[in-house]
Amino acid sequence: KKKTLTDDGGGSAFAPLVVLELAPDTKEEAVAWLLSRIRDPQHSGGAELLVRQLGPGVEAGEKTNPNVFLVGASRRRLLSGAEDLGLFKEYSDGSMRGFTCANKLNFKGFTGDGDDFLSMAECQYIIKHELDTLRAKEETHVPGHSQAKLYPGKSIVRRLQSKGILVQMFPLHEKEELKRLSFSWYKKVKLAFQPLDDIRHYYGEGLGLYFGFLEYFTLALVPMALVGLPYYLFDWEDYDKYVVFAAFNLVWCTIILELWKQFSASLAFRWGTLSRKRAFEEPRPGFHGVLGFNPVTGREEPVYPAAKRHVRIYLVSVPFVLLCLYLSLHVMMIYFQMEGWALTLHDQDPTFWTGVLVFVPSVIYAVVIEIMNLIYRYAAEFLTEWENHRLESSYQNHLVLKVLVFNFFNCFASLFYIAFVMQDMVLLRQSLATLLITSQILNQVMEAFLPYWLQRRRNKKMIRRVQKRRTLGEQELPLEEQVRLEADMSTYLGTFDDYLELFLLFGYVSLFSCVYPLAAVLVVLNNVTEVYSDAFKMCHVFKRPFSDPAANIGVWQLAFEAMSVIAVVTNCALIGMSPQVKAYFPESDTQLILWTVAIEHFLLAVKFILTFLIPDVPKHIRIKLARLEFESLEALKRKVKADSSSCWTTC
Repeated sequence: KKKTLTDDGGGSAFAPLVVLELAPDTKEEAVAWLLSRIRDPQHSGGAELLVRQLGPGVEAGEKTNPNVFLVGASRRRLLSGAEDLGLFKEYSDGSMRGFTCANKLNFKGFTGDGDDFLSMAECQYIIKHELDTLRAKEETHVPGHSQAKLYPGKSIVRRLQSKGILVQMFPLHEKEELKRLSFSWYKKVKLAFQPLDDIRHYYGEGLGLYFGFLEYFTLALVPMALVGLPYYLFDWEDYDKYVVFAAFNLVWCTIILELWKQFSASLAFRWGTLSRKRAFEEPRPGFHGVLGFNPVTGREEPVYPAAKRHVRIYLVSVPFVLLCLYLSLHVMMIYFQMEGWALTLHDQDPTFWTGVLVFVPSVIYAVVIEIMNLIYRYAAEFLTEWENHRLESSYQNHLVLKVLVFNFFNCFASLFYIAFVMQDMVLLRQSLATLLITSQILNQVMEAFLPYWLQRRRNKKMIRRVQKRRTLGEQELPLEEQVRLEADMSTYLGTFDDYLELFLLFGYVSLFSCVYPLAAVLVVLNNVTEVYSDAFKMCHVFKRPFSDPAANIGVWQLAFEAMSVIAVVTNCALIGMSPQVKAYFPESDTQLILWTVAIEHFLLAVKFILTFLIPDVPKHIRIKLARLEFESLEALKRKVKADSSSCWTTC
């Protein structure tokens, strides 16, 4: 049962959906002004939402931040917000259409006043949108905070965030729904598909697509694991026979990405985001510049010259990335020196301990790689922020590019060197196995055990506090304590790190798994545990994130496709280096190289032809989308005709 509160301003009852936490030292006049703007009707420039200050909780004497507010909205306001956002819902004929209040009774599941028509995640997304689009009118600054400058049209929430006045804004968990989702998602260990529709319903399309991709990638690895396991067991010492597995790699990495596009489009169509238009992007909270005029919106906003940004990118960021790549190369050469020393020691005195010592440099190098990736990530975020990108999408694209380039070089440079410079397949297999296993162990520790321990520790502390004042029969945390517990939880920073991890695993499997066929088996096991650890973190470690109405996995699709192109080149080169193929060219290495390059170019051509031949959107979905577009055009024609007829009648 949902808890309801009454608005401090008008006394209207509402279900708390979103939490706003302001800094403890926020001036009273700033708080009063913000709450007034949130409650003001839309025609006066307000958000027309309901808001109430959070009470002190069970420990009334304990020092807590008083500036915590719960925000909700009336049912009518949420429905009008859904129409403004162009939210797609299931129509009576089973299709997904943009919601309109005029047609509300024709939508499936709309009964009475539409109390349960919108999901909690959709309601929270609507409230976030209304708060984000709350704009300054004639104010020059936030009352009581002269450093927080405002101008007509400036987003109030973004200014409060950039000046540290708004500490955090997050949606509340719905405990009963979360309990049901947890039970069907990860609490029962079973061989079954994830409840993707339930995940999307609770967390939104962005996370639904991530877990859909994680599940799809894991299932796509199963054929490779089934081929690789007997290959590993029976041909362990026969490195000449990896040609067949490399050829299988070539076909596999092309087909799975093309089929994923179709599966992704099916999910997005079912969830109503495939044909939904993206909202107009506002400037990022951290974006700064001289106050100017936006010719598109007609509003004043900061303007920063593109030339200055390009100077920062090409004269600072690019050299910095190149310097980091050089340092990574230097660390790699140190690793090879350590590897050579350990092998020499083992050759001189082959004992059990020197045999163990042979693997130590690889383990140390794998740990160093993870540490370097982490340090570089912080540096890349700082640089991308300093570049001062206007839009969040531009910021994310530049950050992804920086991180991918370094992570790819840092993780795979040593393997390329061993494969194509040293041409030592035994060492390549050993290094790949050590890097893969060590990185998976570190990820499991950081992503599963550490969050679990932190969550247990945090919950015990909160329960001890609550039990001091709790009556004997109560089982549920009071709302005030539940809000403060969620406020202290870690903030989910998005799917960036999750996709990055899958990208690197995809690289390990598609590039070099022909010399270590067990790689696919290890990645499948890793992904299965990843599903459970990610599900646990989302349900119990992180604050609930706002819904992200995504239609696909975005720039990561391009990243995986780029990796698959590199995989074609790598596997062709490995095939060309195999003794089986070299036997056909006993006298001429030049002919071997020319044939390898020719076959690689042919396969790349086939790959790109397949990309065009296999449609991104399945045919039945394209027909449904075309039918919807036709019906909307016909409805528009009828409306124009009716309007013109009424005009002639009036005249």
